[in-house]
Amino acid sequence: MIPDTLEAVEAALAAKRYVADRSLVVAIHLALQLGRPLFLEGEAGVGKTEVAKTLAAILGEDLIRLQCYEGLDVAQALYEWDYARQMLAIRLIEARHDGGHADVHDIMSRQYLVARPLLQAIERGAAGQHTVLLIDELDRADEEFEAYLLELLSDFQVTIPEVETVRATVPPVVVITSNRTREIHDALKRRCIYHWIDYPDYAREIAILREKAPHVPARLAAQLAAAMGKLRDLDLFKPPGVAETLDWAAALTVLGRSDLTAADAEDTLGVVLKYQEDIARVRELGFDRILDVSAH
Repeated sequence: MIPDTLEAVEAALAAKRYVADRSLVVAIHLALQLGRPLFLEGEAGVGKTEVAKTLAAILGEDLIRLQCYEGLDVAQALYEWDYARQMLAIRLIEARHDGGHADVHDIMSRQYLVARPLLQAIERGAAGQHTVLLIDELDRADEEFEAYLLELLSDFQVTIPEVETVRATVPPVVVITSNRTREIHDALKRRCIYHWIDYPDYAREIAILREKAPHVPARLAAQLAAAMGKLRDLDLFKPPGVAETLDWAAALTVLGRSDLTAADAEDTLGVVLKYQEDIARVRELGFDRILDVSAH
């Protein structure tokens, strides 16, 4: 069931242990009530994809995920013909007809289609089922695919020329994410409820650690949140996101640490930073000063 009030959305997110600020709660509420796609932009690792997963859990529905990438075309996102099964069917038909030609209409039916994420979501909607459709990292796809997606989101309808037109009577809840490696066209954004997810502030990062890693001692959580804030202020090539905060907490837990020291930061920096240039810059500036921790 879709939460029908702002307070219900906030409570539902909290129940699923997603720490959201007020503006994100409002954006989610409006997207659900207005039936509009939710367009989330922000740096990698700030929790955009997790919003879709959490919504699926809240609604008790399946999550259908389309991972975008360069070169993604409509066939890969919508449907493809199962050529291997079609060839096998042709041979069987010809055998039954003593070597005669197969009727092409016999193999151009729905059973020989492989439904990809977009068609899966629309077919479930056509059957009256609710789903959550995640179109992840749209900025990685080409502009041609983005143009097709704009058309699809207008009516949630797909025409398969050889078969039929499929229309979702129950449109999916759509979440689109972008890391903003390129700008998404305004025409698509206008159809969506837009929200920018920023890095969390100190207090919210501690709250996220409390929810996602409750075993982490309060002192260590505070140290990690402070350290992450300072790392993000260094103008690194790839600043660490919330995902890296959780990874760092997990790594220190594996090492049996309850306190963050400069030595621990040195040993585990590869959990947090993924580019050698960033690691070298942090080491050059010094862990004690940057991370505000002291070696024992």
